[in-house]
Amino acid sequence: MGLYDTYLAVRHRLHDGNPPEHVAIVITERDLLADGAFDTLSAALGWAFEYGAERVTVSVSVLDAAVVPTLVRELRQVDAPRRLVVRGPEDAALDEAEGATEPESGDGSGPGNRLRDARASGARASGAKASDAPIRITVGLGGKAEFAAAVRELAADVEAGDLDPESIDAADVSDRLVFPEEPDLVIKTGAERLSDFAIWQSVYAELYFTDVNWRDFRKRDYLRAVLDFQDRQRRFGR
Repeated sequence: MGLYDTYLAVRHRLHDGNPPEHVAIVITERDLLADGAFDTLSAALGWAFEYGAERVTVSVSVLDAAVVPTLVRELRQVDAPRRLVVRGPEDAALDEAEGATEPESGDGSGPGNRLRDARASGARASGAKASDAPIRITVGLGGKAEFAAAVRELAADVEAGDLDPESIDAADVSDRLVFPEEPDLVIKTGAERLSDFAIWQSVYAELYFTDVNWRDFRKRDYLRAVLDFQDRQRRFGR
């Protein structure tokens, strides 16, 4: 770690403000096409847990739906410091435990893949949920589509007589989202538009935009985002 990175890390440790417990990182499919992009992601996940995060959500927005299966497959191979689950648009309607996975290497037929499948089966048997994974990655799953799916599920429950429409509240909506937890900090690299990532969950999140492109994102850039968060006084809409 360089001298400047060390300086930022010391500032972080001595800061009176709490670091974000749940960090969300918003990137694009184009970001992942750059050389070293997956290594940057692996490093960023490590930095997040090193500097106080307990959960990390990564949203990958896509323009070409045809690339989603490839991205999902590649992201499931990312070297991550904690249990990781990857979800694409087709996974939104699945049982949450169905996609539970851990970062293991493998080409789809080797022992790494079989071990991953065995662990996923074990997670289903034990009742573990994908939303409980410390690292969650969504690919091409926009907030509008996620919210619409939750509304459809609510409507189906009402029609089936399992839910009183007069009793529906925010918790009922949250319970039907793919990843219901609210991030504390949302980081967007490249100074581009935010997209419709987690429009329900991130309503009170602190947003941090950096001009640094994803391929150039370094530990110092992550620490700057965390320090900026620690300097803020959160109002939660008040």
